[in-house]
Amino acid sequence: MEQEHHDTDHAYSADSWRIFRILAEFVDGFESMTNIGPSVSIFGSARFQPATPYYNLAIDVSEQLSQRGFAIITGGGPGIMEAANRGAQSANGRSCGLGIDIPTEAESNEFVDSKYNLRFRYFFVRKVMFIRYAQGFVFLPGGLGTLDELFEALTLIQTKKIQPFPIYLMGKVYWEDLLKWMRETVIAQGCISESDLNLLHVTDDPEEVANGIERHFQRNRFVKNF
Repeated sequence: MEQEHHDTDHAYSADSWRIFRILAEFVDGFESMTNIGPSVSIFGSARFQPATPYYNLAIDVSEQLSQRGFAIITGGGPGIMEAANRGAQSANGRSCGLGIDIPTEAESNEFVDSKYNLRFRYFFVRKVMFIRYAQGFVFLPGGLGTLDELFEALTLIQTKKIQPFPIYLMGKVYWEDLLKWMRETVIAQGCISESDLNLLHVTDDPEEVANGIERHFQRNRFVKNF
């Protein structure tokens, strides 16, 4: 019984120190990002290699957004993230990488500005940074992490936890079966409304994405999430 009580006390103590680590990550993130200015978060797989179509598409849309004054925020890793940061730097824009401590992404890609090169231990703290400082989200083809960010953004808007902002899906062929399933199964069975799916804009035109996010920003420039 005494050993059990000791183990419980140790668990409570560990949780208390964990809270301080979490708070420290929030503070570091807020202090680093507070002056980044209008931004767009771009998501996609870490597995796409340079010179592949989706990699080049990420460069193109990032350049278009940077030319309109938006900072580019990514997860800081390789693949689509690297391409987006690369596009930002090639257009002399601000290039941010919100890295995460996982074995497959030990370091940020080389196109992240040192001022905006952050590392996180906790996914949920990192997610707050993606949402809080972005005026739009752009999703290129990706895996579980990309889908996680996509559906979390949709959930936050649907439940009115954040103000709506543009969400673009690029790589139309990649997304079409997912959208078909959502229309024919999820909407058909009443699990979401048609208006929820209308939050998504599908295009492979980088200029259309940049223009749409810029229009939204000009109309809502004083609205801040979280």
